Amino acid sequence: MLHEPASRLKRLEPHFLNRELSLLAFNRRVLAQAEDRRTPMLERLRFLCIVSSNMDEFFEIRVAELKERIKLGGDMDHRGEGPATEIFRIVSERAHTMVVEQYRVLNEEILPGLAEEGVCFLNEPEWTREQRRWLHDYFVREMMPVMTPIGLDPAHPFPRVLNKSLNLAVQLEGRDAFGRNSGRAIVQAPRLLPRVMALPPQLTGGKTYHFVHLSVVLRAFVSALFQGMIVNGAYPFRVTRNSDLFVDEEEIKDLRTALAGELPQRHFGDSVRLEVAESCPPEMTDFLLQQFELTEEDLYRVDGPVNLVRLMNVPDIVDLPSLKFGPFLPGTPKTLGKHGDIFRSVRKGDILLHHPFQSFSPVIEMLEQAAEDPNVVAIRQTVYRTGTDSVIMKYLIDAAQRGKEVTVVVELLARFDEEANIQYAAKLEEVGAHVIYGVVGYKTHAKMLLVVRREDGTLRRYAHLSTGNYHPRTAKQYTDFGLLTANEEICTDVDAVFKQLTGLGRARSLNHLWVSPFTLHERTITAIKREIRHAKAGKPAHVIAKMNSLLEPRVIEALYAASQAGVKVDLIVRGVCALRPGIPGLSEHIRVRSIIGRFLEHTRIFYFLNDGAEDVHLSSADWMERNFFRRIELCFPLLDARLKQRVIKEGLKVYLADNNQAWDMDSDGNYHRRHSHGRVPRPAQEQLLALLSAR
Repeated sequence: MLHEPASRLKRLEPHFLNRELSLLAFNRRVLAQAEDRRTPMLERLRFLCIVSSNMDEFFEIRVAELKERIKLGGDMDHRGEGPATEIFRIVSERAHTMVVEQYRVLNEEILPGLAEEGVCFLNEPEWTREQRRWLHDYFVREMMPVMTPIGLDPAHPFPRVLNKSLNLAVQLEGRDAFGRNSGRAIVQAPRLLPRVMALPPQLTGGKTYHFVHLSVVLRAFVSALFQGMIVNGAYPFRVTRNSDLFVDEEEIKDLRTALAGELPQRHFGDSVRLEVAESCPPEMTDFLLQQFELTEEDLYRVDGPVNLVRLMNVPDIVDLPSLKFGPFLPGTPKTLGKHGDIFRSVRKGDILLHHPFQSFSPVIEMLEQAAEDPNVVAIRQTVYRTGTDSVIMKYLIDAAQRGKEVTVVVELLARFDEEANIQYAAKLEEVGAHVIYGVVGYKTHAKMLLVVRREDGTLRRYAHLSTGNYHPRTAKQYTDFGLLTANEEICTDVDAVFKQLTGLGRARSLNHLWVSPFTLHERTITAIKREIRHAKAGKPAHVIAKMNSLLEPRVIEALYAASQAGVKVDLIVRGVCALRPGIPGLSEHIRVRSIIGRFLEHTRIFYFLNDGAEDVHLSSADWMERNFFRRIELCFPLLDARLKQRVIKEGLKVYLADNNQAWDMDSDGNYHRRHSHGRVPRPAQEQLLALLSAR
């Protein structure tokens, strides 16, 4: 039975924290990693870039939604958290403060620190004669042929500026060959050129790294685009636009075609933010704000490059290990054996993989062997995010070409991965695979793989279930659990879920899996209520949940009720959390903490003491409205007692004991970083590296 969306529930505003402000608080915790002097210098730069990337999406989606509600006259936030205008005002104020701190850290700490190690970002006054000559040649050879300067006059209106593209606003003096004197022009930086250029070794002494921002080169030589005129100023700017896609799924006949037609419009959505160089004069910023229909609250002056995300590749270019986190080799479970037959290993018992501390290779090997094995007759897999050059897709295509029944449920609406998914869907269809685009109105976010193999005259199934995506690159950067199993009841459940996705019919009763939008929310509430009954009966009761976001109000109310009944509740929530812990009479038995470290915490683990039975579930879903009611998600139990204890130890206890990378939330939604204060530091991720990796 489908539940009513939680947004229809009556909510008590003081009991819930605002989503946008909680998301800003998360990004502030990430920024603290860039501020932390214990973090290697190039990693500090990387964290700074991550903050900028996160903030880009924050404006493209969350701030854009706020602005839409304000425009439509919806004064109250749709979650009942207060006036949208007031939320936007606070968001703008805190975002401005964060941006100022970002560039302070960049200019006062990171850039000087890198310069001491020979990694320099050169501005024009610092160029040598040889460097200037080389950069001028680069400008003439690589940039000028693909640039189109646009002088602004009645015949040349303000151009359409792409979302997050680099542009120069140029102030001009004099008349051109036609006698025009508009005084302003726009130069759009070529999209294909790198935003940060590394100078060749012969120009740096051979032992140092010298970088120049593309915007600096543009400003230095932009006058060449306006022959005979005087350039009085050239100011980089960048506009951020609403990037949420709208596809009316009830009106379309072909989701892939409709989405492909909608994607190009993402670059030209409504403006939500304008970033300009600190030196940009007021008359120019006023002009730009007017063109983009923005206000002063939407203007962000930056003391440096307008797009810090483009510095993300610098740590990969610079070969200075002392400025980075130490390398590690992901471990491999001993239960996989050395014979190389992954199906044989899984038949012997369930195998748990803890990424990135343990390798993602067994999942890839399972697909590779399935594609090549003549005994494998069918492969079914969900795909949410897999990357633009995916080995996963390669093996699925290979399997289809070999005549196996390959069914892939591709989520075309995976935000910012739509284009890659569309392309892979087309390639799979070309080789005869069955490609399903999920269920209209519900994103397919479940992570599951099913292999059907003929053994001794019968068909046997093997499954892989995961909390994370089938994406080899993020498997090295995100913490996730994956389960390889041949358990017949689990595999029967997975097969039933695939049939729900590809066919028609009512939801089936499953052995072990909790599935949204059917049973996940109900089972979660039931498990919490069971802990309440145990507590009221005088028994120990404990709920531990680890996830990315906690927003769904009925689950939060259930946790409040659990606290009031005496249930101990520990929540490890990486990002957004609307629950307020530690309020007397409401949530005094609830603790909330966030772990921010080298890897992005991505696991979803739900633990219920259950009178000593210790029920442990892994899931693809956070506790959010969309995950419970508007997505297809899986939550699966650990049936093997040994693996269950591993998850409790590696996924929960080590994080609750962290006194180094942990942030504890107070009842007002403020976070306070834990410190060891002379005790032995216990950073969870470092402990897991020591425990699981093959350093």
